[in-house]
Amino acid sequence: MSSERHGTVYVINPNSSTAVTQGIDAAVAPLRSTDGPAIACLTLAEGPAGIQSQRDVDGIVGPLLARAAPLEDEAGAFVIACFSDPGLHALREQSSRPVLGIAECGVLTALTLGQRFGVIAILPTSIPRHLRYFGAMGVSARLAGDRAIGLGVTELADEERTLARMSEVGRVLRDTDGADVIVMGCAGMARFRDPLEAALGVPVVEPTQAAVAMALGRVCLGWSGKTGRGAAA
Repeated sequence: MSSERHGTVYVINPNSSTAVTQGIDAAVAPLRSTDGPAIACLTLAEGPAGIQSQRDVDGIVGPLLARAAPLEDEAGAFVIACFSDPGLHALREQSSRPVLGIAECGVLTALTLGQRFGVIAILPTSIPRHLRYFGAMGVSARLAGDRAIGLGVTELADEERTLARMSEVGRVLRDTDGADVIVMGCAGMARFRDPLEAALGVPVVEPTQAAVAMALGRVCLGWSGKTGRGAAA
């Protein structure tokens, strides 16, 4: 089935870092196929360099909705590529297409790979936001731990330091907290999945890959973005 028939899966990076978008694009490359939906990774130019606070999360919802609106007719699905899932429910209200957030999809995927999941966050200030979200999802009982590497989004460009910190934190989540699957808590970490999994010896979920995989399934199966009460509204 052709991408023209299905529509495009638009992966929107809500920060303004083209380097992060390029990393996301490389991470989802294995999911591309000649006969499946196209996958297009976009940068939200109006976004901050990194989404690192609740203010950042709240501030990009309007620009995100505005960026997605003109893509509606050609879209098969939307993926919001930020671990805070900013604007997820607002975009679901706006769009008739499936809309997936990488945090939600990353955690749900982790629950199929292990009993207790650990999250590698960027900054300590990210953790309370994550915990609120996991509580709303009803998955807190399966959370082994959420620990930060102490690096901001732009600092992830230092690959050697970032991988070393992620490996260190991942080992604590595995050995001390009891996590048997790890979720990377930032889209900017995408390129580190393979070496991190090799270092830790447990499954590592790259959440944008998880979300795009789910989006492709929904598009190919013809699921709309409106289900349950939303379909009748």
